[in-house]
Amino acid sequence: IAYSRDGGFKLSATGQVVNSSGALLQPAITIPNTASSVTFGRDGTVSIELAAGGSQVIGQIQLARFVNPSGLQSMGQNQLKETPASGAPQVLQPGLNGAGTLMQGSLEASNVNVVEEMVNMIETQRAYEINSKAISAVDGMLRFLNNNM
Repeated sequence: IAYSRDGGFKLSATGQVVNSSGALLQPAITIPNTASSVTFGRDGTVSIELAAGGSQVIGQIQLARFVNPSGLQSMGQNQLKETPASGAPQVLQPGLNGAGTLMQGSLEASNVNVVEEMVNMIETQRAYEINSKAISAVDGMLRFLNNNM
């Protein structure tokens, strides 16, 4: 069993829900051929609309939380393995007991604002240039005093 933050789900050739690297969800969720659409609820429920009409809940996605997430061991391909440092997983239903919720059609994004960071970098670069010129000016004045005294 591996854990992942990869929420880019797709269907395998056999109709099972897999992540972007093809790993099956646990517990496995299989979408029948009679489904016309699939919906992932904020609470992790997986529902289908049947081609003949009506809807049906076919599975539940669960979230795992760890006491020390930084203790997880990377296995590559966006998969993490439980270690003694991470502690045992606490498997929760999304939205309950402090677990996050799911959002269909969205992927986790970076928490970095690119424009703000670019402005900060330019400000830092300008401050460095000003300090560098001030040091050069003081060095020039001291050189002049040493040469003329």
